[in-house]
Amino acid sequence: MLRDDLRTLWTEPRPPGAPARVRRDWALLAAGFAGVALEATLREDIVWRPAAVVLTVWLWLLSLWRRTRPLAMVTLAFGSVFLLTGASLVAAAREPVGLYTGAVVLVLVYALPRWGSGREIVLGGVVILATGVLCVVADETPVVEKVVGLVFLLLPGVVGAAVRFWVTARERQLEQVRSREREQLARELHDTVAHHVSAMVIIAQAGGVLAATDPSAAVKALEGVEEEGARTLEEMRAMVAALRDRGIGAEVAPPAGVADLERLMRTPGGRLRVDLGLDGELDALPPAVDAAVYRIVQESVTNALRHAVDATELVVRVAAERHTVRLSVRDNGRRTGRGRDGYGLTGLRERATLLGGTLRAGPGTDRGWHVEAELPRARSESDVHSRPRR
Repeated sequence: MLRDDLRTLWTEPRPPGAPARVRRDWALLAAGFAGVALEATLREDIVWRPAAVVLTVWLWLLSLWRRTRPLAMVTLAFGSVFLLTGASLVAAAREPVGLYTGAVVLVLVYALPRWGSGREIVLGGVVILATGVLCVVADETPVVEKVVGLVFLLLPGVVGAAVRFWVTARERQLEQVRSREREQLARELHDTVAHHVSAMVIIAQAGGVLAATDPSAAVKALEGVEEEGARTLEEMRAMVAALRDRGIGAEVAPPAGVADLERLMRTPGGRLRVDLGLDGELDALPPAVDAAVYRIVQESVTNALRHAVDATELVVRVAAERHTVRLSVRDNGRRTGRGRDGYGLTGLRERATLLGGTLRAGPGTDRGWHVEAELPRARSESDVHSRPRR
């Protein structure tokens, strides 16, 4: 068991999306240089002042690459500290060499388990421990203080590992939400297309019977339609069967749509006054878009009921234009500073993206929470892949 865990740790890749440098890195570097200058000027008990200042400036510069090259930065930083500490032991310096602002190495300790691969964490951990032990030995303080100092050195690494675990778990949950939304959309598309394809097969069969009066070319064409339609239906069923969880049967009930919004608005229970406005031709929407409008409104209303503080009104607007459907859901609750963009809205954003649309959610300019979405009534011609001729 332990061997398997160590092998898993050793082969763990780096987490994706590590930023090279952000604006706060430069602000941190400027503050670090200012601190080094102040300490070098004001402190009188610094041993080997030039070497200590150069080392500390070097450590602050290394922090700029802590995310993209965590092992290299840890090796360079703690290797430098190791060499300088060893030199001070050989020279029997009266005090430890270094500045207090050299504590920036704690940022590198945090970055190693946060952004490094498994083997980088193991190798970098060895370097950190070796340097920490040498510094503890060189420092003539009580044993308790030495242990506390070593724990303090390793604590940022524990925090970095915890943050990495939390981010990875959240990303895994978000991916599961997106996957479920894609599966649900695939089911709805399957039910809709299967209905039309089944009708095509039936019509083609009837055409084959009626074409008995001839012409033979028409019969052959109808047989081709029947064959192609049956194959398409079979392939689509196989594709959706692979997407569905085992043990879950096909949904026979049609998905809810715009026509069901009025019934949905009667369910909030009286705590919120709901103002529903429907505008435009909403009767002939594509089934996938129709279901998406309902799901977005449903999730937004549910979030408002759960999280809107001191809200009294909920305004829902759905408008159909020539090429798009726009919808918005807004409440007048008090802004608390906390977002409501949870897993539900993440799934709806994935659905809107799959349909070629967009979804935005966030606090209003003065009060409440706003959800706005724009969905195309149909795919543009550039999104449709024409079937190759044979």
